[in-house]
Amino acid sequence: MRLTGPPLPAPRHPTLVHALRSARGHRSGVTFVDLAERERRLPWGEVLARAERVAGGLAGRGIVPGDRVAIVLRTGPEFLDAFFGAWLSGAVPVPLYPPVRLGRLDEYARSTARMIARSGARLVVSTGTVRRVLGEAVVAAGPELGDADVADLDGEPPAQPEPAAGDLALVQFSSGSTVDPKPVAIRHAAITAQITALEREVDPGDRDVMVSWLPLYHDMGLVGALLGAVWWPGPLTLVAPEHFLARPALWLRAISRHRGTLSPAPSFAYAYCAERVRDADLAGCSLASWRFALDGAEPVSGGALRRFAARFAPHGFDPASLVPVYGLSEATLAVTFSRRGAPLEGRLVDPVALARDARLAPGGREIVPVGRPVAGVEVEVRDASGDLAGEGRLGRILVRGPSVMAGYLEDPEATGRAVVGGWLDTGDLGFVADGALHVHGRSKDLVIVRGANHAPDEFEDALAGLPGLRPGCAVALGVESDGEGEGLVVLAERARDAAQDDAILAAAAREAVIERTGIAPREVRILAPGTLPRTSSGKLRRREALRRFESGTLAPPARGGLLALALAAARSELARLRAVRRKEGA
Repeated sequence: MRLTGPPLPAPRHPTLVHALRSARGHRSGVTFVDLAERERRLPWGEVLARAERVAGGLAGRGIVPGDRVAIVLRTGPEFLDAFFGAWLSGAVPVPLYPPVRLGRLDEYARSTARMIARSGARLVVSTGTVRRVLGEAVVAAGPELGDADVADLDGEPPAQPEPAAGDLALVQFSSGSTVDPKPVAIRHAAITAQITALEREVDPGDRDVMVSWLPLYHDMGLVGALLGAVWWPGPLTLVAPEHFLARPALWLRAISRHRGTLSPAPSFAYAYCAERVRDADLAGCSLASWRFALDGAEPVSGGALRRFAARFAPHGFDPASLVPVYGLSEATLAVTFSRRGAPLEGRLVDPVALARDARLAPGGREIVPVGRPVAGVEVEVRDASGDLAGEGRLGRILVRGPSVMAGYLEDPEATGRAVVGGWLDTGDLGFVADGALHVHGRSKDLVIVRGANHAPDEFEDALAGLPGLRPGCAVALGVESDGEGEGLVVLAERARDAAQDDAILAAAAREAVIERTGIAPREVRILAPGTLPRTSSGKLRRREALRRFESGTLAPPARGGLLALALAAARSELARLRAVRRKEGA
């Protein structure tokens, strides 16, 4: 099947750089909310002025147009300074995630060093604690100009011409949920096409307010929230992701306080709020202003959305606001959008028939539709032979449109595998029914049982709500065994306050999977909280979990805290000193 979006309107700005400069005199701006709900507001004019000073500082450090600048900063004014400062200097920003797990700082240093090196960044920009622990990664990656504190980047802004539509605008790393993160090269024209398409879907007006807790180093938070607000321009309220995880009510309270109308999140966030936010947390709050509660970035859970709608209806939340969407970083962001107010019920299918015969049959697994293509985008579902799959037939999802990536940065082989004839192979499986795309799962995550290909969330969803297990912290894997072929293994983290022992939890999980799917796991293993590997955006890395399971290296993170931070900072400083001595002795 092929689905085609409406024509793409002409963009209102040639680039986001132009949009930022045009927003200078607009009364709105960005409000940052901290963990104690203290707020700091920067009008767009001040955002521009701060970025111009950083652009001058970057030029003073030797950055020239076309250079890549890695940005490792938490959500805050400094991120905007560095990101927009890079653009105003003619450079290409490469946003990378700051350390989020103190117990895995060694692992973080290694992965960050790989990403800095792969991006070809000449300079790494950070500040504060992040910079103090980043030394090992910087030294290992060896950027030509080393690293800099954003607070020290100050100078007269260079006179740079407007970037061309075909110029490289951004390098954003894919989430790495199935493989190591890859550097996605996004051109200015792709960003303007994407935001123009989003603008057509949402139609923002003078009363609209964007509120987001999503990371600014990934497409949904960066393009969908920050750059969308610049383009419009309109008010934006930002909560740091680590603060949302600590106090999920912050997100909802910010929406109420600022009368937020637009706010995106993945399904886990809606489930997390429904479980963790207490009525006392929202005393006097109203969610009635929220008109687009977008759900994307991971498989959409109809159950999670319905629980959220029911839980917060007393606070004025309108379930018609819940809008499932689909996208990926290789398409800059969004591929499909659902219609606001569409029913939340998904298609109930038989997972065995879908897995074995690639056809729809009535059953017990819900797959929520994620809508039709956004403006300018085409979507095809192709079968194993490469032909268009018929209505209700499972196949690979391919995407074509002006917001599709230029390719993986300096990796023609990977680009050639992903983009053929202008079509991006997303690596996802899905089908079209009733004119809407339905996403079944990642092809690389499939679990093969008795010759049938099952999406792992068929098994993972069976554990939802099981007492003693952490919500959203389980993976289903297909594991080869000599003489037995591939069998199902389930890895699940216990809740921190679990009263049952691991044997009882494993037995309960096993029974839940059998009851839901009819398939008996070969093994169920209960893990300590935090053991399962995740991407920088919080997605579970199933293939990495499989690698660690098979190699016997699946272990909880080391205990974090101030001591771990101090040791990492000491190692970081030592790495810098050694690098300086080597340079002096050369």
